[in-house]
Amino acid sequence: MEVVLFNESNSVELFIRDLLCGKTGKQIGEQPGLYAGTLTQLARGQGWVYKPADKLHRSTQDVLLEDELRAALIRLNPEIAEQPDRADEVLYRLRAVLLSVKSDGLVRANEEFTIWLRGERSMPFGPNHEHTSVRLIDFENIGNNQCVLTNQVIFQAGSQTRRFDLVLFVNGIPLVIGEAKTPTRPAISWVDGAVQVQDDYEVNVPAFFAPNVFSFATEGKTYRYGAIRQPLESWAPWREEDNNEYSGLNELQTAALGMLRPAIILDILKNFTLFATDKKHRKTKIICRFQQYHAANQIVDRVVQGRVKKGLIWHFQGSGKSLLMVFAAQKLRMHPALKNPTVLIVVDRIDLDTQITATFNTADVPNLISTDSREELRTLLAQDVRKVIITTIHKFGEADGVLNSRDNIIALVDEAHRTQEGDLGRKMREALPNAFLFGMTGTPINQRDRNTFFAFGAEEDEKGYLSRYSFEESIRDQATLPLRFESRLVELRVDKQSIDEAYANLTGHLSEADQANLARQAARMAVLVKAPERVQRIVSDIVDHYQEKVEPNGFKAMVVTFDRQACVLYKKAMDEILRPEASEIVMSVFHNETEYKAYDRSKEEEERLLDRFRDPADPLRFLIVTSRLLTGFDAPILQVMYLDKPMKEHNLLQGICRVNRPYPGKDYGLIVDYIGVFDDVARTLAFDEANMQQVITNLKALHAQLPEAMQTCLAYFPNVDRTLGGWEGLVAAQACLPDNETRDKFAGDFSLLSQLWEAISPDPVLSDYEDDYRWLGQVYESVKPPSGSGKLLWHALGAKTLDLIHENVHVERVRDDLDTLVMDADFLDELLGERDPEKIREVEIKVIARIRKHGNNPKFIALGKQLEDLKNRMEQGLVNSLDYLKQLLEIARKVLQAEKDVDPEEERQSAKAALTELFNETKTTQTPVIVERIVADIDEIVRNVRFPGWQQTIAGEREVKQALRRVLLKYQLHKEQELFDKAYGYIKEYY
Repeated sequence: MEVVLFNESNSVELFIRDLLCGKTGKQIGEQPGLYAGTLTQLARGQGWVYKPADKLHRSTQDVLLEDELRAALIRLNPEIAEQPDRADEVLYRLRAVLLSVKSDGLVRANEEFTIWLRGERSMPFGPNHEHTSVRLIDFENIGNNQCVLTNQVIFQAGSQTRRFDLVLFVNGIPLVIGEAKTPTRPAISWVDGAVQVQDDYEVNVPAFFAPNVFSFATEGKTYRYGAIRQPLESWAPWREEDNNEYSGLNELQTAALGMLRPAIILDILKNFTLFATDKKHRKTKIICRFQQYHAANQIVDRVVQGRVKKGLIWHFQGSGKSLLMVFAAQKLRMHPALKNPTVLIVVDRIDLDTQITATFNTADVPNLISTDSREELRTLLAQDVRKVIITTIHKFGEADGVLNSRDNIIALVDEAHRTQEGDLGRKMREALPNAFLFGMTGTPINQRDRNTFFAFGAEEDEKGYLSRYSFEESIRDQATLPLRFESRLVELRVDKQSIDEAYANLTGHLSEADQANLARQAARMAVLVKAPERVQRIVSDIVDHYQEKVEPNGFKAMVVTFDRQACVLYKKAMDEILRPEASEIVMSVFHNETEYKAYDRSKEEEERLLDRFRDPADPLRFLIVTSRLLTGFDAPILQVMYLDKPMKEHNLLQGICRVNRPYPGKDYGLIVDYIGVFDDVARTLAFDEANMQQVITNLKALHAQLPEAMQTCLAYFPNVDRTLGGWEGLVAAQACLPDNETRDKFAGDFSLLSQLWEAISPDPVLSDYEDDYRWLGQVYESVKPPSGSGKLLWHALGAKTLDLIHENVHVERVRDDLDTLVMDADFLDELLGERDPEKIREVEIKVIARIRKHGNNPKFIALGKQLEDLKNRMEQGLVNSLDYLKQLLEIARKVLQAEKDVDPEEERQSAKAALTELFNETKTTQTPVIVERIVADIDEIVRNVRFPGWQQTIAGEREVKQALRRVLLKYQLHKEQELFDKAYGYIKEYY
């Protein structure tokens, strides 16, 4: 296929339209504004029919194409065909679902509409008013549906009007919405389209998304899709298993032709969509990633064909094997050709049993049973129960002979590299002689461990596995995060020579034989590792490291110790530094172990504890473990593992992968190594050493990259005096970034530098670069688009970078006299007469600063967009400097007017909400339960003493600080310095 060049923003959506409708492309120059180039070997039609938006039979207030939906209801339901007016009764129900978005929320409305789409709702249309299922879609015969693709669809809900780039209707129901962005600016990406879908469309016109299966976003180079209300970090690519070349147009074409086919969309709707309920009874929607989709369908296809009875699914740790099993089990159970099969989910440990069970339970999988005993499992199989049964491999241990010989039993075996050890795997096969067996593993299988291939790999599978999703693929797709190692061995390793000398002094009076025996016992690893001085030093180092590197970004930590006794020692040492509620031990406790009785929890108690750990607002920051939670535990907020236990091979890799789950703001998982396991990681992954480097990065290697990254950014500003403060310095820097292209390049280079900085901070190596980095950060903030567009490059800076920038004067603290400037007639005459570029840029900087103060307020976002558009026209020579200045001043006036229009009560409540959140985050069991009263007192006192611009005066800051301390003293919280600092930070921002 020839390279395709896009030359206008709408060309991406037109390319997708023509691709899905089976057109052969456009010749260069045939239609201005379309992509240039010739597309060959396109799909011969994907089942879509294109209709222009203005030819659809709908008003701008309609979500559904009701004529088409009515025709489909009559076509697909004999009972409705008998009395066509029954179609209207169904439409009334569907309209009610659309209206319920306001009261029930988008996710619940989407769940209800999904139930209708799947044909799981019934109406009394049968004889004697018997209920019969209502089919909106034909899932068996895809060609029996009317599939319409259109673009530029306008939808109006009340005062809100939005225009969608691409909409895919099936039987008049909008199942997929696509947002296509301009391909011409590096800073504009799929992220901007996804943010528009998520933060604008779903919020302001949610009714159109009630029937939504998924949405996608692209700028012609990258394709990502996500379900409603799905975090941006979870939007995923779509790839085909037989195509590993993904870049630019090839990625878009592969994704569009692969995923945006009616058959795939409807398969995802019916079999790969879940609605999970968390412990706070909140609903979330989950749809499959491509590797889960392909692997689950390969399992189903193999079972349906019936020839090959096994297969190995080898997907890297953290890439979603639990959900893969849910999707596979769901589709197997519903497949008509399998005649109501039994699906066994087989795990090997209690903690994994808990995690898998939780995944299935929260996903509301019907007909699910979790077995509590071996006898119960035998009974269920003997009684030929046709459900999804979760069990552990150990429950087959006492199986005697055949438990069930049916051939439509399918066993999905989790962590297959471990479950088949000893006789348990053989016992399971004897108990279920005709079952299908599929093994799931996330651990690399090296040359010494071939059992997993032998147990599950089919001869028909050329490479021994049915499906593989490697760690480099999972990181490429951001299904998991890369891991970084930081070694602390040099500083904290036990000094063996000193220990030998100490033992010599201690044992000088003993016989030679007694000395040797004592030395052997004392030199055991356990004794050395748990030496009191070493424990104190390591725990102190852990706390310092966490508070400096991890806590500022809102993440949590796990400490892995040598054994259970070490857990208690580490907890005791940590409690001397931090409050006891900052850490908890999770361990296995056996009968009559009185020394560990405090940590003997039921399943429910442990789950509540782990939910607290997953909650960013909970003060629990550290989990201290030795073997529990090192497999199967999923807490995306966990970023760092402090490892002080020798581990090898599978156990080591599974353990360290606890920190590789994606989470907002988290770029990597960190292993801080106190015991020397890095070499073991390398050996574990030695079968593929080159790819190992994609997963494991030693932080010391990042030090070497810093000077070059810093110099790359500074090179944008030759001869600029970086000691200049205030707007003068910013104006000089901005003159070196004259257009969008240059600013975007700078943003990309500074993004790389900021990632390095956040990873290395607070290493002393940074001190030589601190001034330059602070200055670059201020420049980056000052030229950032005020509307928030370009999120791929113009991202929010990390916590450590912002702290550094805010230590000194920065763009937000520039003396702001915009009110005077805009109103002063003499100044305006002077400005309009001279048209001094620096003075004009000063106005621009002040306008941007005012816009940014109002965050996500739609009025100010729109004004920011106006300012960006004006600057773009200026750069393109479409506006002269005089007109630019006039329009800039007009935008400045609008900003001031918008500020006056902000509801003071609304502003007051947002400040209260911020403080309430702060106190809820930091309150402990000792904090009085009077949060609202504290907040009200602060709100009242601060408002009495503050005045406009108080943040820029010493007297103002002093008065507000004194008022805050008086309030905290009243509630005996005046000694909580961290609380004071955070409260003052909030006051400064909101008041």
